[in-house]
Amino acid sequence: QVQVVESGGGLVQPGGSLRLSCAASAASGVDINAYVVGYGWYRQTPGKQRELIAASFAGGNIHYHESVKGRFTMSVDNANHKTFLQMNGLKPEDTAVYICNAARTIGAFWGQGTQVTVSS
Repeated sequence: QVQVVESGGGLVQPGGSLRLSCAASAASGVDINAYVVGYGWYRQTPGKQRELIAASFAGGNIHYHESVKGRFTMSVDNANHKTFLQMNGLKPEDTAVYICNAARTIGAFWGQGTQVTVSS
């Protein structure tokens, strides 16, 4: 019922910045807020488990993975069903597919992901 699409990935040099966007949408007449209780940003690299790096919960609290604290900032525009991930001070180890999800009470709607490559 809800589609999730990420954008903003690309190639950036170490120390650079990128801003990822994620938009949730649904068919006309579907109230997204009836399904979505929060948003999360994950990343995945080949051979590794998907890693939760930032998540927004009801009440506006945002939690970050230790590896991105102080460098990444997540924001949420609930009125427009969007979330953003500002990534600064990027490192080669941040290279991954970044995936957004719109969380339900049980389960989630997932995007396809956007590639971020940090390399000189």
